[in-house]
Amino acid sequence: MDITLRKAASRTLRHVLIIALGLLMIYPVVWLVSSSFKPNTLIFSEPGLWPKEVTLDNYINGWRGLQGVSFARFFSNSAIIAILCVLGNVVTCSLAAFAFARLRFKFSKFWFAMMLVTIMLPYHVTLVPQYIIFNELHWINTYYPLVLPKWLATDSFFILLMVQFIRGIPRELDESATIDGCGLKQTYARIILPLLVPALITTAIFSFIWSWDDFFSQMIYLSDIRLFTVQLGIRSLFDPTGQSDWGALLAMSTLSLVPITAIFLIFQRYFLEGIATTGLK
Repeated sequence: MDITLRKAASRTLRHVLIIALGLLMIYPVVWLVSSSFKPNTLIFSEPGLWPKEVTLDNYINGWRGLQGVSFARFFSNSAIIAILCVLGNVVTCSLAAFAFARLRFKFSKFWFAMMLVTIMLPYHVTLVPQYIIFNELHWINTYYPLVLPKWLATDSFFILLMVQFIRGIPRELDESATIDGCGLKQTYARIILPLLVPALITTAIFSFIWSWDDFFSQMIYLSDIRLFTVQLGIRSLFDPTGQSDWGALLAMSTLSLVPITAIFLIFQRYFLEGIATTGLK
């Protein structure tokens, strides 16, 4: 009986600690949403999460945007970039993964190793040479530096993710397709691609979240306010001199969380399946 009670107490304590840790982690998000409905004068003076005075002026003022450009324009810009990045990664990374997992070509292992090395290479290391190249191509202040690399299979993480998934697909399926007269293109399109759906959805979710939340690259390459994304728009609401409209800033920050939260919740099952079946923990 004592052993049973000790196990029950230990299990209860673990659950209490997990719940407390979860509440601690989610507190900043709850505070963000709550404060977005408070007047500016109460955001930092009222410590409670439940606002004593509720207003929608923060959302109205924030949505008006900056310099005549509304936040609707910023959201559409972010959506365009995110969708193009998702399509680029899904198409090109799946093709590269199919080549590494199924084809045998000269120095294939060497090139695969070089691809893995790029995962460990910090983005800031290649920033200067990339900027010089894009500047020579007159692509600064356009979306090309943000989107075009995604169409060249530059995200090695997604290639590795799909390679691991494809290696789990029996080669007998490829051989059967070859016997039936399928070439490489048909094998990829009719055999590999349909079975690769969980990994493709995982890639799409990660690509969308990373491109939507990206701030550094967009700050480097975009200067025209008409091309600004949500992240740059929110940053522009902040005034270092202390005259920031905190209510509008928090309101637009709350709205910026809606798309990625919705995407994750809708495709959560496929996301977890894609991670579990690739052998990447």
